Amino acid sequence: MALHESALEELGLAPMWMRRGIAQRAAASDDAQSQAESADAATRATASADIEARGEDMAVRAAAVSAGGDNGNSTETASAAVSRDASQPQDEPQTEPQGAPTSRRETTSDETQRAMSQPSRRAPAADTEAAPPDDDFAWFDDLPAEPPSRAEAQVARQPQPAVDMLDWSALEERVSACERCRLCEKRTNTVFGVGDRDADWMLIGEAPGENEDKQGEPFVGQAGKLLDNMLRSLGLARGMNVYIANVIKCRPPGNRNPEPDEVARCEPYLQRQVALVKPKLIVALGRFAAQSLLKTDASISSLRGRVHEYEGVPVVVTYHPAYLLRSLGDKAKSWQDLCLARDAWRNASPQDTQAGASK
Repeated sequence: MALHESALEELGLAPMWMRRGIAQRAAASDDAQSQAESADAATRATASADIEARGEDMAVRAAAVSAGGDNGNSTETASAAVSRDASQPQDEPQTEPQGAPTSRRETTSDETQRAMSQPSRRAPAADTEAAPPDDDFAWFDDLPAEPPSRAEAQVARQPQPAVDMLDWSALEERVSACERCRLCEKRTNTVFGVGDRDADWMLIGEAPGENEDKQGEPFVGQAGKLLDNMLRSLGLARGMNVYIANVIKCRPPGNRNPEPDEVARCEPYLQRQVALVKPKLIVALGRFAAQSLLKTDASISSLRGRVHEYEGVPVVVTYHPAYLLRSLGDKAKSWQDLCLARDAWRNASPQDTQAGASK
């Protein structure tokens, strides 16, 4: 026995201290048991509340799925969710943070409603990477270094003047850049015209040929030489009181006859040339030129021997020089046509001042 115990026993105090110790130990044991029971009750209450909240959460999600899809799929989805939540352990209590809602049911319901009502704000990573930086000014590169001046803007807005308002230089420039029909696609040169721009005589052919397309001048080659001889027989010459042009200013592929729309698009140029030259007489060389000028389908035989009119100017029809090279017997007929043309010119010019013009 220890010294203090033997001393207490000798003094007669041992029974009292033993009773006090036993009472203190009993009280401590009762307090520990009470605390354990309280903790166990709190654990059971928390677990019960958690199970109830999960059940309410599954009910809300099942209702949302049922509203968004068909009944069969919604039932399966809700059942799977309930089974999954029921299979999770519920032993560990969850501690609610300070200031959180008193009921887990309210928290779960609010979060579910917000998730259903608000679209996802998460942007795809690819879109984020593809977005240009805020300081990317590359789109300014396409802007002109300086804004156009007021004079340049006015010139750009002004439409081109009409063909019937052009002078010789502007008209020739317009023809050289013409793209009003498909003949411009395969031409080498435009054939504007050549000769005296103040002439009394104006000779009009149909369209440029291969040689004319290469040189940019009407009636060259063998047909041109024959035409020069015809003019000399009248005391005339190319470039001396004579201007030569064509109905069409570009060569048709393969020397085919021009289409009606090609004639219509090119005719304003010829009309302006006639207006600028102001001839006393026009000689139409060939069937196509005669039919285009006179707006007729009549044969050249029926058009020969008479004086017609184009834009107020007398017109005499004769054969094309290229045709005469193939039909030598018709040269006599062509001479008759030229004599008719000379007479018509004299009638249009009573006071003849042309040197070398004789019968």
